[in-house]
Amino acid sequence: MKKQFILFFALMLSVISFAQQERTLKLNEQTSLIEVTYYHDNGVVSQTGFYTTDGKLQGEWLRFDTKGDKTVSANYDNGKKVGKWFYWNDKTLKEIDYTNNAIANVSEWTNKTSIATRQ
Repeated sequence: MKKQFILFFALMLSVISFAQQERTLKLNEQTSLIEVTYYHDNGVVSQTGFYTTDGKLQGEWLRFDTKGDKTVSANYDNGKKVGKWFYWNDKTLKEIDYTNNAIANVSEWTNKTSIATRQ
């Protein structure tokens, strides 16, 4: 019964947050996190990440453009922004460090070096 409630809650949260996107949800029984994948209209993965059972973002979240190229790598701890976040575009890689859910540092590089790859 508890699992059904958790999945129902996650589904409702997803419907409200991303009503326009296709998605898949799966409860990871080892971590008790809800694994979610959102899709663009063309079927390419849009976002991947995890929710806690009470609906907070947790762990690594990745965002992809409609071609499947990674555009964002982000980290959450119980709904709070933590650690290094990376934003890619055609010209730059931006790194943002979060401490206590606030920006602590911002760095930016051009795509001329291997550090700016999206792997």
